[in-house]
Amino acid sequence: MNGFERPSAAAVAAVTRELADALGDRCSANETVRRQHAHTLTWGENQPPDCVVVPRDAREVVRVVQLCAARRVPVIPYGTGTSLEGHVNAPFGGVCVDTSLMNRLVAVHAEDLDCVVEPGVTRKALNEQLRDTGLFFPIDPGADASLGGMVSTRASGTNAVRYGTMKDNVLALEVVTASGEIVRTGRRAKKSSAGYDLARLFVGAEGTLGIVTQITLRLHGVPEAISAGVCPFPTVRAACDATIATIQSGLPVARIELLDALQVKAANLYSKLGLPETPLLLVEFHGTDAGVREQAGRFGEIAADFSGGPFEWATKPEDRARLWQARHDSYWAAVGLRPGAKAVATDICVPISRLADCVGETQRDIAATGLVAPIVGHVGDGNFHVSILVDMDDAAEVARTEKFLERLVARGLAMEGTCTGEHGIGQLKRKYMASEHSPATLAAMRAIKQALDPLGVMNPGKIL
Repeated sequence: MNGFERPSAAAVAAVTRELADALGDRCSANETVRRQHAHTLTWGENQPPDCVVVPRDAREVVRVVQLCAARRVPVIPYGTGTSLEGHVNAPFGGVCVDTSLMNRLVAVHAEDLDCVVEPGVTRKALNEQLRDTGLFFPIDPGADASLGGMVSTRASGTNAVRYGTMKDNVLALEVVTASGEIVRTGRRAKKSSAGYDLARLFVGAEGTLGIVTQITLRLHGVPEAISAGVCPFPTVRAACDATIATIQSGLPVARIELLDALQVKAANLYSKLGLPETPLLLVEFHGTDAGVREQAGRFGEIAADFSGGPFEWATKPEDRARLWQARHDSYWAAVGLRPGAKAVATDICVPISRLADCVGETQRDIAATGLVAPIVGHVGDGNFHVSILVDMDDAAEVARTEKFLERLVARGLAMEGTCTGEHGIGQLKRKYMASEHSPATLAAMRAIKQALDPLGVMNPGKIL
């Protein structure tokens, strides 16, 4: 929160002693551990906490928060550390609350298509445990993120075009607020009109309003049939226009992902693929055998209208898995294009009708600026990512990159989009909040923050 100040060394030392007494060796002030729990991806500065604690349950989280609040020491929630905008940094020091030991699948209600999990469960671990139920959780942001972190950043992913984002798949939450109280935001009913929708308030709050300690999630049935494939296009615009036509036609595509030619080259090198090094779409359909055949055929017709093809299907499950793993590894593949450079990953999202214009203008900007910056995107909902590979020892290149990022956001906002579709604000995108939101909107956000966290101890320096 604006105006927050680093606590005194005496306050930090006292809290650290109290936490060590309460948690034993699950409280660490080791410098290596502290740095591992701060921002380590992209080019944000690593700002470690004063200590790291690893609670086992909500009761221990309550105790941590109460001790910190009593001395006005910051509390920074931590999942797996895969977020990209500095969410887990501790610019004012404080206590990092690592939720990795809170990793129980509490309950599965297969008949109701929901489950209850603790925040340290990762998305892959959840789906492994659901394997025998015929159900799965579809949100996949790429990294094997913790579900608590995915709630906090309002995560999305390749399946969002069909299954929505975290805000659409969270039924209820248990949250420890800044006062050390446990708030439960709802029940397992699929809908409710009983009061304010507090679950949606905490989804995307990035740990600035409380620490998520339990999550009730919506599940989905595993499709009877899955059909996936690769379709190359002559230009990025043609691929984007085919995406727009596919969505506007009402075709129920489950995944539709764009890779530009440079990203395809990176994927071929990193994942040992043999894809044509031209802009392409990775697509997937879910449904019955007959349904996915029909959907795939219709998509092939649409792609052909935009000079796309030939359309090649990955019919074996292992081939599909390899293809999508390569898509999820796109960040690391991009890094390999320029050894020694730092990857600056960013995203924007625009109305799908403006997608082709926005990606095209961004590509021209990249070329004019002289940057190495592959593009990938969850283009089914207008969201795309740029990974700029920067020589951090070249001050001029760093400056060009900063100006490019500002133009990218300005371009997205001018097209009635947002400065981030799924990365979140954290530290690194705070400066764009005033461009995207009106003063009255920001004032409402600050009022909520003040009401729930009057001391400003919950993840200060993020969002506002």
